[in-house]
Amino acid sequence: MAIAKIKLVDITSNTTNLDSVLTRFVDLKDFHPVLASEIVERVHGSTSFVAENPCQPLLQDLDEIEKKYELNLPNIELKDYNYNFNEMYDYMTEIKERLNTEVDHIKELQDFIRKYNDALIQVHNIESLDIPLDDLFACEFISIRFGRLPNDSVEKLRFFQSRPFVFKSFNHDANNSWCMYYTTDEYKREVDNIFSSLFFERIHIPDFVHGKPKDAIAALEEEIKQAQKMIDQYKADMYDITCGCSNRLACIKSELLFLNRSFEAKKYVVGLGDKFTISGFTEEHNVDKVQAAFSDIKDDIDIEIQDADSDKRITPPTKLKNGWFSKPFGMFVEMYGLPGYKDIDPTPFVAITYSILFGMMFGDLGQGLVLALIGWLAYKYKGMQLGAVGIRIGLSSAVFGLIYGSVFGNEELLNPLYRAIGFAEKPVHVMDSEFTMTLLIIAIGFGAFLIVVSMILNIFTLLKKKRYAEVIASHNGFAGLLLYGFILVGVALQFGLQIQVFNIFTILLFLGIPLVLIFFKEPLERRFRGHKLFPNGFGGFFVEGFFELFEIVLSYITNTLSFLRVGGFLLVHAGMMLVVTSLMTMVGGSGSILVLIFGNIFVMGLEGMIVGIQVLRLEFYEMFSRYYEGNGVAFNALNL
Repeated sequence: MAIAKIKLVDITSNTTNLDSVLTRFVDLKDFHPVLASEIVERVHGSTSFVAENPCQPLLQDLDEIEKKYELNLPNIELKDYNYNFNEMYDYMTEIKERLNTEVDHIKELQDFIRKYNDALIQVHNIESLDIPLDDLFACEFISIRFGRLPNDSVEKLRFFQSRPFVFKSFNHDANNSWCMYYTTDEYKREVDNIFSSLFFERIHIPDFVHGKPKDAIAALEEEIKQAQKMIDQYKADMYDITCGCSNRLACIKSELLFLNRSFEAKKYVVGLGDKFTISGFTEEHNVDKVQAAFSDIKDDIDIEIQDADSDKRITPPTKLKNGWFSKPFGMFVEMYGLPGYKDIDPTPFVAITYSILFGMMFGDLGQGLVLALIGWLAYKYKGMQLGAVGIRIGLSSAVFGLIYGSVFGNEELLNPLYRAIGFAEKPVHVMDSEFTMTLLIIAIGFGAFLIVVSMILNIFTLLKKKRYAEVIASHNGFAGLLLYGFILVGVALQFGLQIQVFNIFTILLFLGIPLVLIFFKEPLERRFRGHKLFPNGFGGFFVEGFFELFEIVLSYITNTLSFLRVGGFLLVHAGMMLVVTSLMTMVGGSGSILVLIFGNIFVMGLEGMIVGIQVLRLEFYEMFSRYYEGNGVAFNALNL
């Protein structure tokens, strides 16, 4: 149960050295810095160096230029102590203005082309009209409308043939007829209303279109062609600008990326007079590297190394350090909460108990190996920590499957193996009704053992924290361990071996005294702290303590019985595979192979997920709640 040993490092120097210290500080590896805000609030006269970061707006502008003009500048940091923000800003502004000017020209031309293309479409629709458009629009007493009319509405015009208008259709498609109509100014409103009621959609011919439609089309196409040439020229100019400035912009970006980290690091700097301090934590073996990073300015800097918990204003972070087997299970511990620096790391205990419980509940040699293979693939090619967990619990499942004699639900396949190693038959018959009670007793017994281990871990943790009242009187301390252990041993001896254990003397000694201690735990804690035993009176304490004691005794029973699910899920797994085997027999032939494959996939997917969740529940509720708080601070290194 390993938590990495760390040291508190205080880096102090004159404010004149701030920039040079920060340029080295931001490159430290495996270093957890402490935010200045955590110290400034508790030290009178200290100040923070947090200020507006001038690199951020420049980086945003640069990012905008890079994306807009597809420059693909490299993300490489460059240390330059002679930086000049004004020069960077002026250069970027100049480039941006030049490029924006070219872009504006292109946009204007694109609007021009769009406008002429729209006109071209309209003129194409009246291409068969052999009259100059200028003559039509120059009529003084006649109003002309161009547009499109639904083909259905064209038929309906015959109902209005007595009205004073002339209708002319140029061409038509599947839905509309492209047309024009004209009438005198006197009847313009009336005729417009008629066509409007027939869903006539007017199309305006732009003023710049002149001549006959065929001549206008040629003129429009020529204008569009010239505009497109100008756009190509402006794009070529933009390309020249971006090629010419890309090296300089890449250099500016590299400098800004490094300077940005330096400015961001100021949130870790605490000022006091003309001095500043940066505090943080690093592992013991990394202390020399931290000191070496500032070796070139050692005459102007003071680096103090202390124990991690020497400064009571700062909470030391926790860095888990586990071996190959238990490391992936750290994700479950982090899910609940990291241990405090002075606490124990429960990861190895979780790794062992989780693997055993999962294997017991999901014991199958074939499915276990498949689960391990899937976990290996997920971890190898996707880097999934859950895949690494899958390898371990899959192997555990395979081991228990070997004990149960189950391979993809087949209960007879391993019989030759058992006979070869000297067994008459497989050691465990899960589906044997005579074994069921034994199975449930084993599950409860194993659960009780884990609860006892959890209590021992809790006592060890409380002793480390010097919380002696809880060590003595807590229901997970000595009192609880004595009470729970006596009941377990007593039941085993009296009902298993017929040895009389429960009598008035043992009951008073091992049940009465622990219950009294648990009942008076809070007053004892207050006495250890020098406070009054019953600040709110004995009556209120008695009523509250009685119900709490009742709940504690009840929790011993319910927590122990929770482990019945270990045996229950083992029976469920065997039952589900029995169903798959029965279906294979019913289907027969090649269909039985499909039933075998899909049946195993279904059982592995459904039951594997449920068992995984149930084991996690046992870890969190039946064990963690007894010995683990999970209120630690994560070790977040500056450069991972």
